[in-house]
Amino acid sequence: MAEQHTPRSLIVTLYGAYGRERPGPLPVAELIRLLAVLGVDAPSVRSSVSRLKRRGLLVSGRTDQGAAGYALSEDARQLLDDGDRRIYARTSPELSEGWVLAVFSVPESERHKRHLLRSRLSRLGFGSAAPGVWIAPARLYEEARHTLRRLQLDPYVELFRGEHLGFAPTAEAAARWWDLTAIAKQHEQFLDLHEPVLRGWESREDTPPEEAYRDYLTALDSWRRLPYADPGLPEALLPQGWPGGRSAEVFARLHARLRDAGAEFVGTVRGA
Repeated sequence: MAEQHTPRSLIVTLYGAYGRERPGPLPVAELIRLLAVLGVDAPSVRSSVSRLKRRGLLVSGRTDQGAAGYALSEDARQLLDDGDRRIYARTSPELSEGWVLAVFSVPESERHKRHLLRSRLSRLGFGSAAPGVWIAPARLYEEARHTLRRLQLDPYVELFRGEHLGFAPTAEAAARWWDLTAIAKQHEQFLDLHEPVLRGWESREDTPPEEAYRDYLTALDSWRRLPYADPGLPEALLPQGWPGGRSAEVFARLHARLRDAGAEFVGTVRGA
């Protein structure tokens, strides 16, 4: 099964994995060389960087040597920092942690913001409990607050912490709030693509930096979406045979095996 990695997504993944380690902008020439390993051509890199700049995620600048480059904006750094807590987390929440509720009301004259709110809450991992009422595990509160403020949607939303008191069993209710079948399918697709890659690496002793970089960036680019589609519900609320734990283990082992070797390759490109 083929997997699509857009140039824009790969650039964000690259900055998230390796772009915060050294201050200053990443030169465009280096960015092009790093993305070429992943099959992205120079025009696609340049056009994607321009779009990310227009979205306020990258800012242009000059390196100490005077080369043109791009650095992460403060908003982008906040997004990546928030993302780290999800992408690299290994623990599951407990039922005792409770829930965060987002209750919103948008005037009809600004109904386009209603769609944006729903879209963003869904992308943060919230499920829909009722019209205008969205729910997520309580640990997602801080990231939701950052995101809603960044998008200037906070005037339309109230956030609450609480617990589910019925009437349906919580597991039954959670199956209505989220499409767990669709989320499980995403985990299975990740496993189909990247579990064989992990087996290949674990069957060999060497870890060539360029190969490690290529396989790690593509795995990370696939994985980093999953902790947003999947809210990370406690095990007691999940169907039998839930594949999320297995896919998290596969990514964690790929990260442990490949991430630092990939950093060596990035270092050689940046030092060239």
